[in-house]
Amino acid sequence: MKLLRFGPDGAEKPGILDGEGVIRDLSGVVHDIAGDTLSAAGLAQIAATDLSQLPAVPAETRLGPCVAGTGKFICIGLNYADHAAESGLDVPPEPVMFMKATSAICGPNDPIIIPRGSEKTDWEVELAVIIGKRAKYVSEAEAMDYVAGYAVTNDVSERAFQIERSGQWTKGKSCDNYGQIGPWLVTRDEVADPQNLRMWLTVNGETKQDGSTATMVYGVAHLVSYLSQFMSLQPGDVISTGTPPGVGMGQTPQQYLRPGDVVELGIEGLGQQRQTAIADPE
Repeated sequence: MKLLRFGPDGAEKPGILDGEGVIRDLSGVVHDIAGDTLSAAGLAQIAATDLSQLPAVPAETRLGPCVAGTGKFICIGLNYADHAAESGLDVPPEPVMFMKATSAICGPNDPIIIPRGSEKTDWEVELAVIIGKRAKYVSEAEAMDYVAGYAVTNDVSERAFQIERSGQWTKGKSCDNYGQIGPWLVTRDEVADPQNLRMWLTVNGETKQDGSTATMVYGVAHLVSYLSQFMSLQPGDVISTGTPPGVGMGQTPQQYLRPGDVVELGIEGLGQQRQTAIADPE
């Protein structure tokens, strides 16, 4: 299933993409794409629904982030060996974990807002893992049972804020609209192998990233298990699993986003996003 959320920012409704590519309104079936809806029972309830009886949603309707109620937006750094190399860094002996503020989350086609003082706003196509039930101290063998599904995310980053100023990476990762998620949450049963998905990103039509989840250092099952040793993972939590090479910081010369630039990105089977960079209007 391809689950989504549609409507105005802050007032999204749950939806689903049917087999004909039509968005259907799920608000009469579930309260949102969040919480218990992400459990096996919740997903089974949606799967048993006759989608042809649900109201159709106009194709031009805004899509919001495909999951609600996200308590933690956890990111994994340097999880592709070739990206670590372009960053001039070694592959870490354990996953590098950092947090992105949940206030950064927005819809898949919402603009990238370049914050005040930014000169190095960068792009990162990533595979997002959405947790479906509480996970704590889970083994790698059982980790996939806790995954509701997958989505595309753009882990937008301000490199000067992240690297050149003191402190942790979080402030370079958490600006408003630095976390596009969607267009939809593709349930786990529809993704045969999350470690074999092509992923790509273009800026103004020029290919910048063209990689595959096959080159991840630490795969999805390992990450879910690993993170659950340090904190409980809750339904709706998002794990952004790292990016392949081709980010702006790794270009020669380095290239960063400016107002008017158009970023398009996608992952095989998970859909694609399109964003225009704008100056912060506030």
